[in-house]
Amino acid sequence: MRKSILLFALCCHVLLSQAQSRTDAMLRNLINSGAAPALKHILQYPDSFRYQLIYTQIDRDAHNVPHFKNYYLHVDANMYFNPASTVKLPIALLALEKLHTLSAQGLTGNTPMLTDSSWSGQVKVYTDSTAENNLPSIYHYIKRIFLISDNDAYNRLYEFVGQRAIHEKLRGKGYKDVRIVRRFMPLSEEENRHTNAIRFEDKGKVIYAQPPAYNTQQFNFSRQIFMGKGHLDKNDRLLMTPMDFTRHNSFPLQDLQQMLQSVMFPATVPASRKFDMAKEDYRFLYQYMSEYPSESIYPRYDTAEYFDSYTKFFLFKGAGHNIPGNIRVFNKTGWSYGFLTDAAYIVDFEHNVEFMLTGTIYVNRDGILNDNKYDYEDDGYPFFRDIGRIIYNYELKRKRRHVPDLSEFRLEYHKP
Repeated sequence: MRKSILLFALCCHVLLSQAQSRTDAMLRNLINSGAAPALKHILQYPDSFRYQLIYTQIDRDAHNVPHFKNYYLHVDANMYFNPASTVKLPIALLALEKLHTLSAQGLTGNTPMLTDSSWSGQVKVYTDSTAENNLPSIYHYIKRIFLISDNDAYNRLYEFVGQRAIHEKLRGKGYKDVRIVRRFMPLSEEENRHTNAIRFEDKGKVIYAQPPAYNTQQFNFSRQIFMGKGHLDKNDRLLMTPMDFTRHNSFPLQDLQQMLQSVMFPATVPASRKFDMAKEDYRFLYQYMSEYPSESIYPRYDTAEYFDSYTKFFLFKGAGHNIPGNIRVFNKTGWSYGFLTDAAYIVDFEHNVEFMLTGTIYVNRDGILNDNKYDYEDDGYPFFRDIGRIIYNYELKRKRRHVPDLSEFRLEYHKP
């Protein structure tokens, strides 16, 4: 009797797990039909590689209004992946939204932003050597976030928005499962709850001052998340126990896809889900979500290290450093602990093609976490490159009733 009950419970668990994972036959068959042996190997082991993919077809009507159709491959909100730097996308959006609400006080994206140290672990930031005027600002931090996924820039905007406001604003827009509770610096959970005093000055005059803040809000950490067979602790000691991600940042893939759509196509989402930003803020975002490090003057980057495909995973990462001039990728990537993630809107102006791809994969053959030894080059980047090529080649052949007008996304870039 007991064995029967256990078997029944196990079957229910398996069925529930299968029901939670969403796969569309169209996308599965499309990718399998074009997959090389290395990609087919990965596709055979969804539990090991923990890959998830959302392919978004975009079709325009006679008035150029976009309509979307999502196709899913092993998408499961309960399958945790570490979002890494993809959380910089919502932080940048919330910073611009807050800036917009404060604009009546004379604040702009270029107003110098001076950060004080108000609690243990915090840092003072009064200058920025990568800016033309050597001063930090909201706009300049966002440039750094999208051009090379700069961690320091993210930390400063996390502090500007505030931990409590991050979650209240995102939940208000329907992103109830997004959790952003950490800066990218070695701080405790308590230290991450504290955010700095910040002031904005113009020619020595304080335009806006923000006091230090502490978030008393409680988070639901009841779902425990352990990964790997071993990990290095903060003292670089190898412990042969799984790593605990229970209290880490979390950003489900469907939420990431929806957020990217809300940025690139704000008119297509309900008003309650939109980020309240000025029109010029959207243009600013499009510029730096798609610009390459080689096209940036301030900041200026060493393009041997920060090459054009540095943060462009789909289609291009691992396939050489150059990207054809007819293609632009508006995206945000993340990489950490063996997880690679990308949310991208891809445009080919020559062939009038547009589509979105949002995906994640875990590549860590030895099962040891926090050792900085992951299989990004061998497995991760080729996965994104090959998936991107399969979908792009399909999009080149896909019939559209109306040719899209993509002029909204044609921008001017500095030629290196």
